[in-house]
Amino acid sequence: MTLKPEKLNKSYKISASILDCNFLNLSNEIDKVLKLGVDWLHLDVMDGVFVPNISFGQNIIKLIRNYTDAFLDLHLMISNPSKSLESFIALKPDLICIHVEQSTHLNYDLNKIKEAGIKAAVALNPSTPLCFIENVIHIVDMILIMTVNPGFGGQKLIRECLTKIKNLRKILDDYYVSFEKGRKRFVDIQVDGGINVNTAKEVIESGANVLVLGTSIYNANNPQDTVNDIKRCFGK
Repeated sequence: MTLKPEKLNKSYKISASILDCNFLNLSNEIDKVLKLGVDWLHLDVMDGVFVPNISFGQNIIKLIRNYTDAFLDLHLMISNPSKSLESFIALKPDLICIHVEQSTHLNYDLNKIKEAGIKAAVALNPSTPLCFIENVIHIVDMILIMTVNPGFGGQKLIRECLTKIKNLRKILDDYYVSFEKGRKRFVDIQVDGGINVNTAKEVIESGANVLVLGTSIYNANNPQDTVNDIKRCFGK
């Protein structure tokens, strides 16, 4: 079992996507990326319907969960997530993120995740407006803003999404009143797509605090330098 790495701090996190890793050597690939000092492992499940590509499913996730106690950030890029949600909950990831574009009963799905003791998150594609999540903000632990169209790695960040992140952060700042004993709630904003050393500072300044890194790690000459440079954008 690999050990869960220490978090950077309470707010900022790096979630490393394993989509581009060598799946013939998955355990070593997981060890390598965790040794870089990332906080979460980002697992992209693609079904070839909602997005063009097919990645992996429950069997691979089960192997990963059995291998490591690292925080598993499960991103379901699948059609009709309600149909298979219980099978993913049974794998005991730490967080499950579903797309608003595909969940027919979003409130129900998110509550099912929460009732299982798993953090619940919702994702929005670049063209999906923020109004789609205004009635579930009180449920979610995180909101994922896709900064590329999902399905392929290595795309450039869509710059119009920076304004979307800013607007979301303002909405959340105005909404930080808990429904539990008046305590404040912090809802993470995750960004996924085109995040590298050059774009990290911009998305952080816009209000994001969880950054998904994929090809920027796997294609880097020195992945450790990439992670360290991102941490410096966090002020670390």
